[in-house]
Amino acid sequence: MSNATQSLAGTRITSLLDENSFVEIGGRVTARNTDFNLTGKKQPSDGVITGYGVIDGNLVYVYSQDVSVLNGTVGEMHARKISNLYDLALKTGAPVIGLLDCAGIRLEEATDALHAFGEIYMKQTMASGVIPQITGIFGTCGGGMAFFPALTDFTFLAEGKGKLFVNTPNALAGNEVSKCDTASAKFQSEETGLVDAVGTEEEVLGKIRELVCLLPSNNEDNDSYEECNDDLNRSCEAMEACATDTGLALAQIADGQDFFEIKADYGKDMAVGFLRLNGVTVGAIANRSEIYNEDGEKVESFDTVISSRGARKAAALVKFCDAFSIPVLTLTNVTGFAATKCAEKTMAKAVGEMIHAFADATVPKVNVIIGKAYGNAYVAMNSKAVGADMVYAWPNAEIGMMDASLAAKIMYPDAGAADLTEKAQEYAALQSNVDSAAARGYVDTIIAPEDTRKYVIGAFEMLFTKREERPSKKHGTV
Repeated sequence: MSNATQSLAGTRITSLLDENSFVEIGGRVTARNTDFNLTGKKQPSDGVITGYGVIDGNLVYVYSQDVSVLNGTVGEMHARKISNLYDLALKTGAPVIGLLDCAGIRLEEATDALHAFGEIYMKQTMASGVIPQITGIFGTCGGGMAFFPALTDFTFLAEGKGKLFVNTPNALAGNEVSKCDTASAKFQSEETGLVDAVGTEEEVLGKIRELVCLLPSNNEDNDSYEECNDDLNRSCEAMEACATDTGLALAQIADGQDFFEIKADYGKDMAVGFLRLNGVTVGAIANRSEIYNEDGEKVESFDTVISSRGARKAAALVKFCDAFSIPVLTLTNVTGFAATKCAEKTMAKAVGEMIHAFADATVPKVNVIIGKAYGNAYVAMNSKAVGADMVYAWPNAEIGMMDASLAAKIMYPDAGAADLTEKAQEYAALQSNVDSAAARGYVDTIIAPEDTRKYVIGAFEMLFTKREERPSKKHGTV
């Protein structure tokens, strides 16, 4: 065991891990550089504590930067300790958790430090898709350090203390921190989409613990299962009422009604995260048009469209789930794409990435159409056409090219109001009705909203042994 836990960096480790489970590695490592009298400075553990322990019985590797030692700066040996930790994690197939609090690169070590930075980037890249990587930011994470969380799977930031940036706010042309604090938790969670959640230091550590327990340890051994004590046939009576705030809808069908949402402040028209169904972890993606607070009050509303931000975060979750053999569930209620000049700059690329992610994923994929499903937005949302294994729909679902009234106006531009109404009704019956989609095989079963949980669980149980091949290639390019 280690005496390093007396420092703030060590305290974070002991707060994160199960009691008395941390074992330090490399506690006596110090810097080799002697330039600028570096050897005359105290440098226990060279500014980073590394080791392993368990979270709820799950093996994890942890490194925690110690800002009290050389400001937590990254030098050659500091980086080597982190790289060695990654080597162990890859050998044993266990997650790596980085707790960052650092003043950046160690100037006294120059090119040695730069090379060491690059070695960590390499280790993170090699570990991507093999073991989960989670980052917690508790202090400064700037410059080259900002690429650490960008190369990991999930990032949590301590509000008030944590700062994340490539260039400081004052270094941006025409900006200074009082105008826009681009390093703040608010900016990074709402504008960049890099941060999955913010909170107090204790809340961040708690969220990391919760997430680790939901995820498999590696890409080969999916041990993210726990005994389900919830009724598999439980009726979700409030399901239909939650159709607009799908974060609540996903909680309704989850074991214990517990949905772990990520990136909640970014691309709010799309709810993404993890839940358990019959004890198995499932990645969830759902269109959302309203957000309600804990008191049941509506606090935000959106059009039923896909934004480029929402598409981007959906694509990232699907890619992660596919890498780690986690099934994917979608709830679809969408009429089109966000139509603004800003959105148009990135819409095609972002939605293309989402379509590619759904189509490329070979894990079990289930889609539930809970409202409107119009046009190519419907196709992009895990439809049969892009690879959904099972598609369910509620009785009130509408599936087709567009709203029937609009379709009638386009097809019969010279018709009067009465004729347009008649033609719209005819179009809805023939083309937009859920029964029409089911008749063509685009919907497998029409289900009552309150039965969603049991049908989805049944589908994933049936798909448990799914095997699906893709064309032989090195990797896609989207």
